[in-house]
Amino acid sequence: MTAQISEKLTYEGRQLSMCSEPLSDYFALAGIRPSFESNCTALWRGYVGSWEILENRLYLIGLSGTLEDGTEATLQTLFPDFPGRVFAHWFSGRIRVPEGKMLDYVHMGYASTYERDLFLDIEKGVLQRASVRENGTSDTPDAAEGYGVGAITVFPRGMKDKED
Repeated sequence: MTAQISEKLTYEGRQLSMCSEPLSDYFALAGIRPSFESNCTALWRGYVGSWEILENRLYLIGLSGTLEDGTEATLQTLFPDFPGRVFAHWFSGRIRVPEGKMLDYVHMGYASTYERDLFLDIEKGVLQRASVRENGTSDTPDAAEGYGVGAITVFPRGMKDKED
């Protein structure tokens, strides 16, 4: 699996990339999973969620993607009664936010290593603890900062599953 496009997180006034997918827990608990179109190898889940932590509470504030029937998927698509934000009460777990320069690229999921990892421990949607793990320092002075995807293959619309 290719390295994946991250979810977006606003935390303490910063725009961050998070290598966690809290919405997948919602789908598992609710027993539903909309059919999202996956148009590239770096986005197998077919959507990107936008999140924020406000007053120590995790909220889903946006969603972008395309459903397999071609319609746009938005926050209102999944939560019609909450078009602005949804409190992520269903999520308990650790959110990983890679920071700094990349130390080691792994062409799979979110396995690449960065100089630091910010961990946000969430219990039923409420931030319990934030901690930082130092992973080392890059020897490459001009290395890019922040999370990124090394390579992707884009599928033309409707062509991903067709056979020749």
